[in-house]
Amino acid sequence: MMAEGMDAAALHATLLALDTHIDIPWPAGPDFFADTPRDQTGRRVDLPKMRAGGMKAGCFAAYVPQGPRTPDGWEAASSRALAMLDAINAMGRQDGSARVASTADAVEAAHRDGATAIIPAVENGHAMGEDLGLLAAFRAKGARYLTLTHNGHNALADSSNPRKDLGDAETLHGGLSELGRAAVGELNRLGMLVDVSHVSRQGALQATMLSRTPVLATHSCIRALCDVARNVDDLMLDALRDCEGMVNITAVPSFVRPGGRADGVTVSDYVDHIDYVVKRCGLAHVGISSDFDGGGGFSGWRDASESGNLTAELVRRGYSAAEIAALWGGNFLRLLRRAEEAADAG
Repeated sequence: MMAEGMDAAALHATLLALDTHIDIPWPAGPDFFADTPRDQTGRRVDLPKMRAGGMKAGCFAAYVPQGPRTPDGWEAASSRALAMLDAINAMGRQDGSARVASTADAVEAAHRDGATAIIPAVENGHAMGEDLGLLAAFRAKGARYLTLTHNGHNALADSSNPRKDLGDAETLHGGLSELGRAAVGELNRLGMLVDVSHVSRQGALQATMLSRTPVLATHSCIRALCDVARNVDDLMLDALRDCEGMVNITAVPSFVRPGGRADGVTVSDYVDHIDYVVKRCGLAHVGISSDFDGGGGFSGWRDASESGNLTAELVRRGYSAAEIAALWGGNFLRLLRRAEEAADAG
């Protein structure tokens, strides 16, 4: 059944709406359980805003900025990542209002029980330095994906955005390093997804060929619509499709529209990126992310409380209820299950 005549607000209320990439304030920030104003000191995502916007689940990232590729730099990065994962786990509550969910089944169970699902993740492989064993420590704290790089090359892979201030040349490894290739295998073994947001084109393509499970970009846009290095080009998009992976479109304004500012980018601009992937690769290969509290947000989707506006635009464009449910989390949960099955089998 197509979406013509569908009540978008009623539909949105039923969805397991899942945002695949959200940052947390660090080292300290407003309480996740307090409804804070959306300004320089507040959060775009907190429990009240998620509830108001019908957002039922979110992947919260332990983000580590790129620093020196030295033993001291790696120690600082891993300590931060582990502390941030502890903070994300603390977002679960005994009263059942929020629950840490580290499997696809647990996410769906939280939704059935009326709890907001908190899914931990780690952004930037710099967090593991040169120690593959730290990936198991991240998984033990619930992490379900690792973003291989951020801005700047690390020990695992080249970044799409080299950092001249850190001495980066255009490339360091020619894509993935030997350690990065080993990390992909270890992530597969642990049941964690490989995230190629921020990764160079060559590194992303290599990851899609090496991984035994689908690879994804958890927070990227489409380069054909906005030509910035961070976005996924058609070759990368096809590689994600061919490995049965996906791209989750992000709400960072400058990735949605060239030179975009928050007050000039619209929900329609954002959904154009979803349409592009659907037409090129199929609906199974695209989803939704915000990068809220990490740079995401624009007119119409300024924080989690406005998430229903995306559903309204998808309804307006004729997507069916089942298709909208897949975009808002069903596709991502399918990838989580594939990773879990591969870990169990391996």
